[in-house]
Amino acid sequence: MQRVKKVSKILLCLISIIVITLMGYFGYQIFSNNNETVTILSKYGSRGEEVRQIQTKLKRWGYYNGNVDGIYGSQTVSAVKYFQRKNGLAQDGIAGPKTLAAMGIYSSSSSSSSSSNNSSDLNLLSRIIYGEARGEPYAGQVAVGAVVLNRVKSSSFPNTIAGVIYQSGAFDAVSDGQINLQPDATAKKAAQDALNGWDPTYGAIYYFNPKTATNKWIWSRPMTVTIGNHRFCK
Repeated sequence: MQRVKKVSKILLCLISIIVITLMGYFGYQIFSNNNETVTILSKYGSRGEEVRQIQTKLKRWGYYNGNVDGIYGSQTVSAVKYFQRKNGLAQDGIAGPKTLAAMGIYSSSSSSSSSSNNSSDLNLLSRIIYGEARGEPYAGQVAVGAVVLNRVKSSSFPNTIAGVIYQSGAFDAVSDGQINLQPDATAKKAAQDALNGWDPTYGAIYYFNPKTATNKWIWSRPMTVTIGNHRFCK
């Protein structure tokens, strides 16, 4: 009888340890899931300044036709999905860290890797602007950055800044090595303005200098605007 009681106590202890371990595990999972909920960021039903930023950018880029009211409704969900589809992202309609990073929106909840990617994109965009457009009017420098970003959004080009810039034959500054020059403060500011959504080209994905261009095809592209020595077109 004493032996049975001893075995029962041991089993009870083992069961208690297993229960405590499982509670800790599932408690951690719940905590982790709560953290994931936090990092979801803006989704259907969200309200506030971040939603307003999302709507403003999507409206400027032609993805969203609704009101910029800071309310994440069905129209915003559809616009986010459209943006995600065009940029090779998971089409869940949620403005998570990757989607926000693709829009150039970085909140305190975004991962440090997003900030790192942003810094890398800013530096690369600054270098292509400096290599291609130093000496051009400031709006013309922003415009070169905008063309790169418009290509990123277009299904006809790579969906990253690096992919667009280093696409074979895309930019003379890459071919002749000027991409490796150190950009000045103006080029960096122009790159930041382009990343923030300023597009003086009205959606152009090409540009050329009419004084030096010999390619007949580029002359056939519909022009959107001329800034400095560059003609911008679609």
